[in-house]
Amino acid sequence: MATDRKKVAEILASTRRQGRRVLLEHEAKQVLSAWGIPVARSELARDASEAVRIARELRYPVVMKIASPDIVHKSDAGGVRVGLSSELEVRQAFDEILANARAYRPNANIAGVTVQEYLPQGKEVIVGAMQDPSFGATVMFGLGGIWVEVLKDVSFRLAPLTAEDAKEMIREIKGYPVLAGLRGEPQVDLDAIADMLQKVGDLACEFSEIAELDLNPVFAFDRGKGAIAIDARMILKEGS
Repeated sequence: MATDRKKVAEILASTRRQGRRVLLEHEAKQVLSAWGIPVARSELARDASEAVRIARELRYPVVMKIASPDIVHKSDAGGVRVGLSSELEVRQAFDEILANARAYRPNANIAGVTVQEYLPQGKEVIVGAMQDPSFGATVMFGLGGIWVEVLKDVSFRLAPLTAEDAKEMIREIKGYPVLAGLRGEPQVDLDAIADMLQKVGDLACEFSEIAELDLNPVFAFDRGKGAIAIDARMILKEGS
């Protein structure tokens, strides 16, 4: 998939013009998609009726998440609903998510609710990038979901990455056997993960104004079936 540098630049510039450093999830995914990185389809809904329209377009079931630059951990805020299968469920979830978010952080800037396609579970990994003050763009990889916080089992490389760099990053983590096929389980698509690592590194090199980028979780599917970013967080540098 070809990269669209102009579209990435436009999204980042638009965020700046709005006086924000934190991209909303659907904005971060638009950047990733423009850079050729597979993402779960999602769209921002500003009211319940719009959420229903989006859910119909994506096809049920869907996932709904609070969209706020001030709420990073959406689940902690009661801001996530999974497997919604009807208009009634979507409308109820929209109201509940907003109410929970306002109770969790009353002063939060809330843009609406993200409606996302529901995907089958894959092995969860995390792919990230940050700008090191001394060395520049750096890429991070590890097991995803809560495991990255619990195990701290991650590897790092300076960007840009070669294909072999990316594969070494994957093999370095202690959890690698889980991905390689532990106790008869199928191996995940390691080539797809390596490709994502390379592209994230290239993005961080090309757009150094991106201070932090986290794709967590990324669902890695069985060999040959790809990997896709389910959630994404992107923060821009101050004053860039």
